[in-house]
Amino acid sequence: MKFEHKPVMLHECIEGLNINPDGIYVDGTMGGAGHSIEILKRLSNKGMLIGIDRDAEALEAAKTRLSEYKNVKYIHDNHDNIKEILNSLKIDKVDGILLDLGVSSYQLDERNRGFSYLGENELDMRMDKSQELTAKRVVNYYQEKELANLIYEYGEERYSRQIARNICNYRKEKTINTTKELVEIIEKSIPKSKQNDGHPAKRTFQAIRIEVNNEIKPLYQTVKDCIDCLKPQGRLCIITFHSLEDRAVKNAYIEAKGKCTCPSDLPYCVCGAKTLGKIINKKPIVATKEEQEENSRSKSAKLRIFEKI
Repeated sequence: MKFEHKPVMLHECIEGLNINPDGIYVDGTMGGAGHSIEILKRLSNKGMLIGIDRDAEALEAAKTRLSEYKNVKYIHDNHDNIKEILNSLKIDKVDGILLDLGVSSYQLDERNRGFSYLGENELDMRMDKSQELTAKRVVNYYQEKELANLIYEYGEERYSRQIARNICNYRKEKTINTTKELVEIIEKSIPKSKQNDGHPAKRTFQAIRIEVNNEIKPLYQTVKDCIDCLKPQGRLCIITFHSLEDRAVKNAYIEAKGKCTCPSDLPYCVCGAKTLGKIINKKPIVATKEEQEENSRSKSAKLRIFEKI
């Protein structure tokens, strides 16, 4: 299957990175290289792009698409490990980093990946197919309370307890192997009158995917690590698709910006507040109305930009 992924807020990201033609840039979620190729178009031969993705298939697709470019390094790893990755490449600091969080169109559409609630596929949902934890294991082995909590927290699903209870009742009789089985359990758990806000399984599938790929827990520290890896005037652009992601990014930016705690009547700062840089956009940038109409994935996207001092 061809790896296709329409980059969200492409123009806004490229503008936000404020690209130096001779600089070093990191695309921490390379995917189908939609953002990467536009970064490379703006780099000279002295510039370099480091493309990171935990999905090996995505990296192979990116290599094909970017075959004419020689100033690219492809890294099969998780952007959470950015410090270790740059250290292994003997690179101290970079000029810009881009993270486009969430799942790609290819991963949703590829049947054997199990991300989609449409059709009948194996319960997998791993972005990195070499890892052990799968959606099948989460659904069949997590305790009822644990399932209910993650579906509520990561999926913001109001019927999380009923869904978790029915999952546990179902698996007493047989193992839940496919996405279709899980969808049927979810549909029976939500009153028909309440199934009018998109597909009833959407929120639960999102929650399980986030759990399988550990997308939220390390994010706050990852943002701090990315800022630490920037050169002065280097930019960090992060696109989020979930309120918990956006909150983690926002809070990490605020901490990095620093805040003076001195009384307002003091003529100068004595609290020793330190700042690592500035937040470029106080409010998150969202996709234009035109883009939201063309690409439904962009509707929940938020872009936040930070500049190192």
